[in-house]
Amino acid sequence: MLISEIFHSLQGEGELTGVPSVFVRTSGCNLRCNWCDTPYASWNPEGVQMSVAEIVAEVTKHPARHVVLTGGEPMVAKEIHELAAALKQRGYHITIETAATIAPEGIACDLASLSPKLKNSAPDERLSATWREKHDALRWQPAVVKAWLATYGYQLKFVVSQLADVDEIETMLAQLGTDLPRAKVLLMPEGTTVEALRAKAGWLGELCKARGYRYAPRLHIELYGNKRGT
Repeated sequence: MLISEIFHSLQGEGELTGVPSVFVRTSGCNLRCNWCDTPYASWNPEGVQMSVAEIVAEVTKHPARHVVLTGGEPMVAKEIHELAAALKQRGYHITIETAATIAPEGIACDLASLSPKLKNSAPDERLSATWREKHDALRWQPAVVKAWLATYGYQLKFVVSQLADVDEIETMLAQLGTDLPRAKVLLMPEGTTVEALRAKAGWLGELCKARGYRYAPRLHIELYGNKRGT
């Protein structure tokens, strides 16, 4: 597997915010989000080839009992099922951070952290029209999202740039045809600096209060800034 980085930190997003965790970041992605904060694992994948055994050995060097499989898009990694099974066998709690464009197919997982991409993720002219069309066609897969929801504990996490994004989110949720608890829908301000996050925090927090969604801060940005290994 091509691995961008493995590191021990605090979970910065979602229901497990603040929980010490080992992050295994695979390199490679089937989307090209314009605001991607890990381009080294998506737009320009880089890393080292590691076997499942080597990855597990690296994970066990750290005291945390939570492991986050992330990317890029971890579900495109060829041996991701084998890695998840090996970690589960050793008693780890497994979170999978995924855009939910690929069905789970029985992967070992305790928390499916699903982050379907909105229109605001569309890549700009840095990419060809072919890639832009591919991204738009793939970014939202309701049937795949429902497969994850039906099988695992989950959180639905959306990156919000502007108020119109929330209307899009509500349209997407309606397409799932499932009465999801609104507290399981996490709205996270888009940004890679504390200043950018705070600029959106006020109105987004008030919207969450009014509509019952969960506001999701980005703890790692506050603690460490936007840098690798955090």
